[in-house]
Amino acid sequence: METPDNANEAPATTRIADQDWATASAQPQYRAAVVDLLGALAYGELAAFERLAEDAKLAPTLADKAELAKMASAEFHHFEQLTDRLTDIEVEPTAAMEPFARALDDFHRQTAPSDWLEGLVKAYVGDSIASDFYREVAARLDSDTRSLVLAVLDDTGHGNFAVEKVRAAIEADPRVGGRLALWARRLMGEALSQAQRVVADRDALSTMLVGGVADGFDLAEVGRMFSRITEAHTKRMAALGLAA
Repeated sequence: METPDNANEAPATTRIADQDWATASAQPQYRAAVVDLLGALAYGELAAFERLAEDAKLAPTLADKAELAKMASAEFHHFEQLTDRLTDIEVEPTAAMEPFARALDDFHRQTAPSDWLEGLVKAYVGDSIASDFYREVAARLDSDTRSLVLAVLDDTGHGNFAVEKVRAAIEADPRVGGRLALWARRLMGEALSQAQRVVADRDALSTMLVGGVADGFDLAEVGRMFSRITEAHTKRMAALGLAA
């Protein structure tokens, strides 16, 4: 009995997470979802750069100002990585970012900090919620896109910096804790609402999350995903010395 020449070949995978970009992007809807994702991330990084540069003006010491400037530089480098990738896949970066500009600008306008400490909490809480969301999505992306997304989500050092400064402020004046806890809860609600609006407005992105082109997500899993994000937020609040 003869054995076919390809009998020992592994069957072609159908899971997006097991494919590279060249293979996965053959699906037009998946490609559109990734373009949306990279566009949203890129604008988010650009906004983070701008915000950190503004926050540096509120810094109480020269050392704090320099630390925020260094973090802003890291965010801009992430922005460049994302726009370079969009260019590589023949997408104009500005066009990819444009659909997300208004929602993100609205979020930042509605949550403008009134002082240095609120700015630190916003960067720590708000950016971390966004990072958690994108990491959840990254698990279902093709290997090339996943590597890029995880690389640009690397901590710029803002987390430890914010925790140190906020805890010191609360120790110096415990009354600060109540105000910042209320502020952080507001940020949590606004950030989740903004993320849900962005996804709902983009068909390809929403399909990715609820079980279309990205494997394994269904409506129940989306609920569990947001539960995990909320749990991580609670842990960060504890790290800051604030009640969730």
